[in-house]
Amino acid sequence: MEQNEDIKVIKLVKKVPKIGRILFSWTSIILVLLLISVLIVISLMQQFYNWLSTLTAGIFIFDVLVIIYLVNSKMDSSGKITWLLIISAIPVIGALLYLYTRLDFGFIGIKSYFRNERDISRDYLNEENNAQKELRQLDSDAGGTAAYVSSTGNYPVFQNTSVKYYPLGEYKWKDMLKDLEKAQRFIFMEYFIIDEGLMWGSVLNILAQKVKAGVEVRVMYDGTCEFSTLPHNYPERLRKLGIQCKMFSPLTPVLSTSYNYRDHRKILVIDNQIAYNGGVNLADEYINHIERFGHWKDTAIRLEGDAVQSFTLMFLEMWNLTEREKKVADYLREKPVPVTSDGYVMPYGDNPFDDFRAGQSVYMDFLYQAGRYVHIMSPYLILDDEMIMALRTAALKGIDVRLILPGIPDKKVVYQLAKTYFRILKEAGVRIYTYTPGFVHAKVFVSDDIKAVVGTINLDFRSLYHHFECATYLYGSSCIEQIEQDFMDTLAECHEVTMEEINGQKLFERIVGRFARMVAPML
Repeated sequence: MEQNEDIKVIKLVKKVPKIGRILFSWTSIILVLLLISVLIVISLMQQFYNWLSTLTAGIFIFDVLVIIYLVNSKMDSSGKITWLLIISAIPVIGALLYLYTRLDFGFIGIKSYFRNERDISRDYLNEENNAQKELRQLDSDAGGTAAYVSSTGNYPVFQNTSVKYYPLGEYKWKDMLKDLEKAQRFIFMEYFIIDEGLMWGSVLNILAQKVKAGVEVRVMYDGTCEFSTLPHNYPERLRKLGIQCKMFSPLTPVLSTSYNYRDHRKILVIDNQIAYNGGVNLADEYINHIERFGHWKDTAIRLEGDAVQSFTLMFLEMWNLTEREKKVADYLREKPVPVTSDGYVMPYGDNPFDDFRAGQSVYMDFLYQAGRYVHIMSPYLILDDEMIMALRTAALKGIDVRLILPGIPDKKVVYQLAKTYFRILKEAGVRIYTYTPGFVHAKVFVSDDIKAVVGTINLDFRSLYHHFECATYLYGSSCIEQIEQDFMDTLAECHEVTMEEINGQKLFERIVGRFARMVAPML
């Protein structure tokens, strides 16, 4: 991509060391706990040698009781296996860690908030055009999916919405700057990652100008940024520019259940008229201005029209988590300008505080409802038994199931874990490809030339179970043809994984992958 020399860039900080991402990772926590457990056991054996048999019996009974509770919980089977291994490897401490994560201290109020908000939000945004009923009459399967997703939150189906698809992050960035310049009332931005550089600097320059012109600007990003890209006081620095800013769940505690729940969403809303969604964060690798893992393949969409209201509401739901005065209606009062378009659009979100798992359910519906093909792009592949079954069942039924993964991974251990699924999927007929030029960060499902999903939801446990996510479900939209063409164009730059390669995998890589799979729900 050619750099635009006219773009002004604001920089507020220097690059932050990324050692925090290692120190505060689940792997580090488990290793530290394992070491503590060993030290405690040795200490207890030395001090209470005469009581060793009683102590051992007490530990055994406590662990058994916790395991009984675990087995009878609503957790998926893969998660249960992981916790069983941890409790077995780290007696007492592993059990206490499990109980701690289940109790979710500090998140009880948030859980209650989202349950209440699901009902309250229907007062702000209602489906007035009966689009969901029309979709069900047109396609009962798609209508059923929409009905289910709508029941998990306030996610109506809309018509009168134009959709533009971006096959690369740099294309989104160019249009995004133009739309930001046009903002009159408000700009809402919610992103998983913000990193200083050309992309964010050019955006920040416009935001600062818009604030001076009287536009309300809010920026929200995930707390992991304070250990990877931005300092802890970055919100204060933006406030000095007049920008309202906050982090979601800063990673201040050494051990906190907040590690499970990250805000992985990417939302930009302008004046309740235009919205952006997809995999593209606000950092230079996403627009290929810098190279981290070869060429960065990502996707995004731009909505204009009625469906934008859902993203406005989704942003405000997250923002209002820490607000005493929850202003919502004012931002939805001015309706989007009517846009004539084809197809149906349903923006939706997913959160870790219910049992609906909307993100996974939509993906599985694609696989079970497909008539000809399901084509998928995802940066990660960490599957539970249900998703493995859905992928295999679709392929065994004769559906053309193809999956594009990175050719140059960003996380080597996670990539070896992904390879542990290759054999069982290939044997069922799933075709797996790796993107030779670099890294695929796109999260795309497209099926039968009639429906697609573009959003933030990866095929891994983090996205499907633990993160706050969002996506856009499309049915009958003209851009679906472009999404499928982009998949085929990307496929032309990919290498198809063969059984010979799977059989010839290095022993060390197999060991790493198998070990990682034991703790897959935590990766």
